[in-house]
Amino acid sequence: MTTYTDKGEKHEKGKFLCFDHLTFWVGNAKQAASFYCNKLGFEPVAYQGLETGRRDVVSHVVKQGKILYVFSSALNPGNKEMGEHLIKHGDGVKDVAFTVEDCDYLVQKARERGALVVREPYTMEDTQGQVKLAVLQTYGDTTHTLVERTAYNGLFLPGFKPPLHKDPLLATLPSGKLDFIDHVVGNQGDDEMVPVVEWYQRNLLFHRFWSVDDKQLQTEFSALRSIVVANYEETVKMPINEPATGKRKSQIQEYVEYYGGAGVQHIAMNTSDIITAIVNLKQRGMEFMCVPDTYYEQLRENLKHSKVKITEDLDVLQNLKILVDFDDNGYLLQIFTKPVQDRPTVFLEVIQRHNHQGFGAGNFKSLFEAIEADQNARGNLTILTPNGVSKIA
Repeated sequence: MTTYTDKGEKHEKGKFLCFDHLTFWVGNAKQAASFYCNKLGFEPVAYQGLETGRRDVVSHVVKQGKILYVFSSALNPGNKEMGEHLIKHGDGVKDVAFTVEDCDYLVQKARERGALVVREPYTMEDTQGQVKLAVLQTYGDTTHTLVERTAYNGLFLPGFKPPLHKDPLLATLPSGKLDFIDHVVGNQGDDEMVPVVEWYQRNLLFHRFWSVDDKQLQTEFSALRSIVVANYEETVKMPINEPATGKRKSQIQEYVEYYGGAGVQHIAMNTSDIITAIVNLKQRGMEFMCVPDTYYEQLRENLKHSKVKITEDLDVLQNLKILVDFDDNGYLLQIFTKPVQDRPTVFLEVIQRHNHQGFGAGNFKSLFEAIEADQNARGNLTILTPNGVSKIA
């Protein structure tokens, strides 16, 4: 793996501050929002729909810590844009929004460098103030909304009202303990990763932060390549993945086929207490990937030769199936959910960092093997033929 120190060119004005929110286009926004609240510990925070005067699209906003997810669905028959998106992709992330300073300038520079501006900067306002927004096209059908919030004190965005209903069940459930979005991963088709990385470098002045190739990340059956791009301040990190040739179809390729192209593969949510978080989330019924006990036998052996000491109890980590990656400076703890919809596309990650800014490269082999077991159960751990057609072994 490679870690980069060159942050590249800095914006003369304006900057990307952090992830603002993610918008999912789904078949039933009310039920999707309820799933994230019940299973993952989010709370309803804002609503927009018929009762607020919005006649075409309904949106339910949920929040945990600094994480904001928006679930949106069409209200009327014949919504071609949302309908076609749902048919092609299924439930998925339509937009990754960033909180920014000087939206106008950032959009102007992105346009000059070749970015497609889906919506020019515009202002929304209500009694709580105003917000400036703009929308850029990125990989696949995914977009980025730039959100300048300097003059707004409302719940979420102008036009949103408090939720219509507060589920009494939520107060009885243990906390999800999730704090903020750590990174958002985008899957690309084969040979499409580098052009997407260059798009971020050229249009948003992001820089390469970390990368790994298929020589380092492979199992007996599958492999991947990944480059992480970040803003200058390194508060926004976007890993960009592509499949690499292997004996069988990789999870990256499986995602691209079921999603119908490039899109957001998973969202990593940072916590300061992953053990409590996972105990609680499992009590709430959340499903996670499982690695075999042999992983922890090898981990204990590897840690004997490491300068790093894991402060958490390894027996507890093993029982919860939390993964550990480390180097000479620190370590991270991470665990991945199973897909959160029927299509094997979007899933989630919970991550805790201890002076370690990597992305779990040391765990990819074990994670891939766990994913491959699920792929096999789905009938998708298939052989890749030269023309790209898959067949059962």
